[in-house]
Amino acid sequence: MRRRGKSAGRQRQTLVLFLKEPRLGAVKRRLAAGIGASAALSFYRRSAARALGLARDSRWRTVAAVTPDRAAFRPVLRALGPGVAKIPQGRGDLGARMAECFRRLAPAPVVIAGGDIPEMTAAHVARAFRLLRAHDVVLGPSPDGGFWLVGLRRPALAPILFRDVRWSGPHALADVGANLPSRVKLALADALDDVDDAESYRRFLVRARGLRLR
Repeated sequence: MRRRGKSAGRQRQTLVLFLKEPRLGAVKRRLAAGIGASAALSFYRRSAARALGLARDSRWRTVAAVTPDRAAFRPVLRALGPGVAKIPQGRGDLGARMAECFRRLAPAPVVIAGGDIPEMTAAHVARAFRLLRAHDVVLGPSPDGGFWLVGLRRPALAPILFRDVRWSGPHALADVGANLPSRVKLALADALDDVDDAESYRRFLVRARGLRLR
């Protein structure tokens, strides 16, 4: 019987939640312009706490990658997700920080998701990991043209996929798609709204009310 050693443990599939330090005026700025900074901060805190609750699922380990780097060690984030490992995101644009995260956690299958996606559930994450078994890249599209989730089987793909991507805009998903090498197998996960402005916030409230009524 083969013993499960340290190398096997390192290959456990990993969910990484990208988070910002929850400070007034530092999170959800486009949303804050429509609903106010305090309301946007409250919404961010609730969404982050819900996402960090996914760490209770034993099908993956959960790591929170935090910006700014020093915030990874502050009590406010420990309170949001007690028991969740927290690491600094590092420097560079979003693509550079995600690429470094994939490299750091290799060779485990890794899925990175926004830590502030209010409707993300364990079922969404589980489906992304299932897709990653048969595909090289998994992307979770958002209605605004971006994506809320990205998973890679091979971390070496990250610098290629994230090259010259127009982040925080309507072209991010298309730019990553255009960077895909021809033999790379892509799958799309469930589409979720990342709720970044007042319009998407109103849509989210309508959906949330409908769920409560049902």
